[in-house]
Amino acid sequence: MKLDHSARIDAPVERVWAIVSDVPRAGRLVPGVGPVEPLGADRYRGTLRVQIGPVRLDLAGDIEVTSRDETARTAALRLDAADHRLGGAVRATMRLALTQATPSTTDIRIETDAQVLGRIGELGEPIIRRKADRIVSELIANLAREASS
Repeated sequence: MKLDHSARIDAPVERVWAIVSDVPRAGRLVPGVGPVEPLGADRYRGTLRVQIGPVRLDLAGDIEVTSRDETARTAALRLDAADHRLGGAVRATMRLALTQATPSTTDIRIETDAQVLGRIGELGEPIIRRKADRIVSELIANLAREASS
Protein backbone atom coordinates (compact mmCIF):
# COMPACT_ATOMS: atom_id res chain seq x y z
CA MET A 1 0.00 0.00 0.00
CA LYS A 2 1.49 3.32 -1.08
CA LEU A 3 0.67 6.55 0.73
CA ASP A 4 1.74 10.07 -0.21
CA HIS A 5 1.17 13.08 2.06
CA SER A 6 2.18 16.70 1.53
CA ALA A 7 1.56 19.86 3.53
CA ARG A 8 2.87 23.35 4.19
CA ILE A 9 3.99 24.19 7.72
CA ASP A 10 4.24 27.76 9.00
CA ALA A 11 7.76 27.44 10.38
CA PRO A 12 11.28 27.77 8.95
CA VAL A 13 12.72 24.64 7.36
CA GLU A 14 15.65 24.55 9.83
CA ARG A 15 13.27 24.35 12.79
CA VAL A 16 11.11 21.64 11.19
CA TRP A 17 14.22 19.61 10.23
CA ALA A 18 15.55 19.80 13.80
CA ILE A 19 12.33 18.20 15.03
CA VAL A 20 11.87 15.47 12.41
CA SER A 21 15.53 14.43 12.48
CA ASP A 22 15.25 13.74 16.23
CA VAL A 23 13.39 10.41 16.05
CA PRO A 24 12.31 10.16 19.72
CA ARG A 25 11.04 13.77 19.64
CA ALA A 26 9.24 13.23 16.32
CA GLY A 27 7.73 10.01 17.68
CA ARG A 28 5.99 11.98 20.44
CA LEU A 29 4.08 13.85 17.71
CA VAL A 30 2.53 10.70 16.21
CA PRO A 31 -0.84 9.84 17.77
CA GLY A 32 -0.68 6.54 19.66
CA VAL A 33 3.10 6.22 19.74
CA GLY A 34 4.65 5.35 23.10
CA PRO A 35 8.20 6.25 24.11
CA VAL A 36 10.78 5.72 21.35
CA GLU A 37 13.99 4.25 22.77
CA PRO A 38 17.39 4.50 21.03
CA LEU A 39 19.06 1.14 20.32
CA GLY A 40 22.25 2.44 18.73
CA ALA A 41 23.31 4.25 15.59
CA ASP A 42 20.07 5.36 13.89
CA ARG A 43 18.08 2.43 15.36
CA TYR A 44 15.12 2.77 17.70
CA ARG A 45 12.38 0.71 19.32
CA GLY A 46 8.85 1.91 19.91
CA THR A 47 5.18 1.06 20.17
CA LEU A 48 2.03 2.23 18.44
CA ARG A 49 -1.46 1.73 19.83
CA VAL A 50 -4.19 2.43 17.30
CA GLN A 51 -7.91 1.74 17.12
CA ILE A 52 -9.25 0.74 13.69
CA GLY A 53 -12.99 0.26 13.93
CA PRO A 54 -13.63 -2.31 16.67
CA VAL A 55 -10.04 -3.59 16.60
CA ARG A 56 -7.25 -2.24 18.80
CA LEU A 57 -3.73 -2.80 17.50
CA ASP A 58 -0.72 -2.82 19.81
CA LEU A 59 2.26 -2.75 17.49
CA ALA A 60 5.79 -3.04 18.86
CA GLY A 61 8.84 -2.87 16.68
CA ASP A 62 11.95 -1.27 15.33
CA ILE A 63 12.67 1.89 13.37
CA GLU A 64 15.87 2.35 11.40
CA VAL A 65 16.99 5.55 9.71
CA THR A 66 18.43 4.10 6.50
CA SER A 67 19.57 7.41 5.02
CA ARG A 68 19.71 11.04 6.06
CA ASP A 69 20.89 14.04 4.05
CA GLU A 70 21.20 17.12 6.25
CA THR A 71 21.86 19.43 3.29
CA ALA A 72 18.93 18.25 1.15
CA ARG A 73 16.79 17.74 4.28
CA THR A 74 15.69 14.25 3.27
CA ALA A 75 15.57 11.02 5.21
CA ALA A 76 14.47 7.43 4.71
CA LEU A 77 13.28 5.06 7.42
CA ARG A 78 12.40 1.39 7.66
CA LEU A 79 9.78 0.25 10.18
CA ASP A 80 9.06 -3.33 11.25
CA ALA A 81 6.37 -3.87 13.89
CA ALA A 82 4.14 -6.70 15.03
CA ASP A 83 1.03 -7.19 17.12
CA HIS A 84 1.59 -10.57 18.75
CA ARG A 85 -1.81 -10.59 20.44
CA LEU A 86 -3.73 -10.13 17.21
CA GLY A 87 -1.26 -11.89 14.95
CA GLY A 88 -0.02 -9.58 12.28
CA ALA A 89 2.71 -7.20 11.28
CA VAL A 90 3.41 -3.98 9.45
CA ARG A 91 6.55 -3.41 7.40
CA ALA A 92 7.08 -0.01 5.85
CA THR A 93 9.61 2.24 4.24
CA MET A 94 9.16 5.99 4.51
CA ARG A 95 10.79 8.84 2.66
CA LEU A 96 10.63 12.32 4.13
CA ALA A 97 11.56 15.51 2.28
CA LEU A 98 11.48 19.10 3.50
CA THR A 99 11.69 22.09 1.18
CA GLN A 100 11.84 25.75 2.09
CA ALA A 101 8.73 27.32 0.54
CA THR A 102 9.48 30.79 1.92
CA PRO A 103 11.89 31.89 4.66
CA SER A 104 9.11 31.23 7.19
CA THR A 105 7.30 28.21 5.68
CA THR A 106 8.26 24.63 4.92
CA ASP A 107 6.79 22.09 2.53
CA ILE A 108 6.84 18.54 3.86
CA ARG A 109 6.31 15.38 1.85
CA ILE A 110 6.02 11.91 3.38
CA GLU A 111 5.92 8.91 1.05
CA THR A 112 5.18 5.53 2.60
CA ASP A 113 5.22 2.05 1.12
CA ALA A 114 3.64 -0.33 3.64
CA GLN A 115 2.88 -4.03 3.78
CA VAL A 116 0.19 -5.06 6.23
CA LEU A 117 0.51 -8.76 7.02
CA GLY A 118 -1.53 -11.39 8.80
CA ARG A 119 -4.80 -10.73 10.56
CA ILE A 120 -4.18 -6.98 10.55
CA GLY A 121 -4.36 -7.05 6.75
CA GLU A 122 -7.82 -8.61 6.96
CA LEU A 123 -9.16 -5.23 8.09
CA GLY A 124 -8.93 -4.16 4.45
CA GLU A 125 -6.83 -1.59 2.63
CA PRO A 126 -9.49 1.16 2.44
CA ILE A 127 -10.00 1.11 6.22
CA ILE A 128 -6.28 0.96 6.95
CA ARG A 129 -5.59 3.74 4.41
CA ARG A 130 -8.17 6.05 6.03
CA LYS A 131 -6.67 5.48 9.47
CA ALA A 132 -3.13 6.04 8.17
CA ASP A 133 -4.25 9.28 6.50
CA ARG A 134 -5.73 10.48 9.82
CA ILE A 135 -2.58 9.60 11.75
CA VAL A 136 -0.32 11.43 9.28
CA SER A 137 -2.65 14.46 9.23
CA GLU A 138 -2.48 14.63 13.04
CA LEU A 139 1.30 14.18 12.94
CA ILE A 140 1.63 17.12 10.54
CA ALA A 141 -0.67 19.29 12.69
CA ASN A 142 1.33 18.38 15.82
CA LEU A 143 4.59 19.07 13.98
CA ALA A 144 3.30 22.49 12.89
CA ARG A 145 2.37 23.34 16.51
CA GLU A 146 5.73 22.13 17.83
CA ALA A 147 7.70 24.01 15.17
CA SER A 148 5.83 27.26 15.69
CA SER A 149 6.26 27.31 19.48
